[in-house]
Amino acid sequence: MLNRVRSAVAHLVSSGGAPPPRPKSPDLPNSTSAPPAAPPQAPRSPPARAGSGSAAPARTVESRASFCRPTFLQLSPGGLRRADDHAGRAVQSPPDTGRRLPWSTGYAEVINSGKSRHNEDQACCEVVYVEGQRSVSGAPREPSRGQGLCFYYWGLFDGHAGGRAAEMASRLLHRHIREQLKDLVEILQDPSPPPLCLPSTPGAPGSSDSSHLVGPQSCWSSQKEVTHESLVVGAIENAFQFMDEQMARERHGHQVEGGCCALVVVYLLGKVYVANAGDSRAIIVRNGEIIPMSREFTPETERQRLQMLGFLKPELLGGEFTHLEFPRRVQPKELGQRMLYRDQNMTGWAYKKIELEDLRFPLVCGEGKKVRVYDLTQYEHCPDDVLVLGTDGLWDVTSDCEVAATVDRVLSAYEPNDPSRYTALAQALVLGARGTPRDRGWRLPNNKLGSGDDISVFVIPLGGPGSYS
Repeated sequence: MLNRVRSAVAHLVSSGGAPPPRPKSPDLPNSTSAPPAAPPQAPRSPPARAGSGSAAPARTVESRASFCRPTFLQLSPGGLRRADDHAGRAVQSPPDTGRRLPWSTGYAEVINSGKSRHNEDQACCEVVYVEGQRSVSGAPREPSRGQGLCFYYWGLFDGHAGGRAAEMASRLLHRHIREQLKDLVEILQDPSPPPLCLPSTPGAPGSSDSSHLVGPQSCWSSQKEVTHESLVVGAIENAFQFMDEQMARERHGHQVEGGCCALVVVYLLGKVYVANAGDSRAIIVRNGEIIPMSREFTPETERQRLQMLGFLKPELLGGEFTHLEFPRRVQPKELGQRMLYRDQNMTGWAYKKIELEDLRFPLVCGEGKKVRVYDLTQYEHCPDDVLVLGTDGLWDVTSDCEVAATVDRVLSAYEPNDPSRYTALAQALVLGARGTPRDRGWRLPNNKLGSGDDISVFVIPLGGPGSYS
C-alpha cells in the first residue's frame, strides 16, 4: 500500500477539485544520504554483478539498480547472488558475528519462486535519536543530545509491481517519524497532559476579520482528552502520509513504479506502537496466548470516511465547514498558534498552525480506532514472549496458531539466554512457509503448496536478559 491504498480510496470516492493542502512535511535528506540518527552500519549489500552474455547495457543498469537487500544482512556479492536465486531459495539471516540487531531481534527472508524477477520485500531495523527542536514555551532551544529521545524501529515493506517503492520506504520512513517527533520531545518527557496549543511563532499573522467564521457553540461537545500516547500515534500516522506523498513525487520525477505495504513497529518510552498499511501482519505470542497487533489499513470509521470526502470535495463544505477535527472549537485569538488536530488519515493527534479556515465549524466530531499500542511495562515477560512480524508470504500459508506452535517448539530447544534463538525462530518460520522443493513445486509437509511469494520475518523478544538495553 502506502501509495496504492490512497489512490484506490480516491478513485472510490471519485475526484473533484484540487484538495486543500496538508501541513508541509519537513525537508528530509535526499535518498542517498545516510540517516544521521542511525548508528554506524556496514555498507548496503552491493548489487549482484550482471552475468556474462550479450544483454543490452540498459538491461544491465536496470538489474543493478533494482535488487538490493537490507544493510544488516551484510551480504557479499556472492551472497547477494544466492539471495536472488529463485531455484535454490536460500534463507538469508544476519551473520552470527556477535554484532546483533537491537534486542537480539531475529530476522530471516527468502526470495519468491519466480513470481517476480527479484525479491520485492525490504526490511529496516534502526535505533533512532530524536533531537527536540523547541520547548513547550515555543522558543527554539539549543541542541543537546541529553534532552532528546531514542526510539527503536523495525519495518517490513512488501513491494508491488517492483521493489523500488519498498526500498525507498525502508530508507526513509523512520526519518519521517523522527521529524514528526521533534516537536514532541519535551512534551513526551513531561508527565502533565499535552498542551492543547503551542505558542505562535514570532510574527505569526493574525486576523481582525474572523467573526464570520465563528458559529454558535451550543452543539460543541466538551474538550477531548488527548494523551501522550495519541501524540505518538499521530506522529506515526503523519509520517506514513508524508512518505506516501514523497513516493508520489518520486514516481513522477524518477520513474519509481509500483507501491508497497508497510508494517512498522516503534518502541518509545515503554510502549510498542504497531502501524500497518497493507496485508502484512504482526502478532504477539505471550505465554502461549496470541494477541493480534495489526489490522488492514482501510477507512474503518464514518469519521474518516466523511473527512476523506470533505478532503477530496471541498466544494461540498460550502465554505462553512472544515474537514479537520480539533479537540475543541478553535477560537479567533488562537490564530497563528499550533493546535492539536487530526485529519481523515489519522486516529492519533498532531500539531498544526491555526489558519482562518480552521475557525469554520468541524464537519464531524468522532473517535476512530488507533494504531495498535502495547504497554511493555504492564506485564512481566519471559524470554519466550515475542512479537512476530511477517509479510504476506508467511501468512498466506501459515495461521496465527501455527506460528505460536512454532514459537513454542523452537524456543524450547534453546537456552533462555541464548540470543541466537530468535534468529533460529525466524528461520524456522520462513522455512515452514516456503516448504521444500518437489517435482510439482515447493510443498509443505502435508503436500499443500508452500508460499511462492517473498517471505520476510522479524522476531522481536519482549522479555529476558538484555532485551530492553
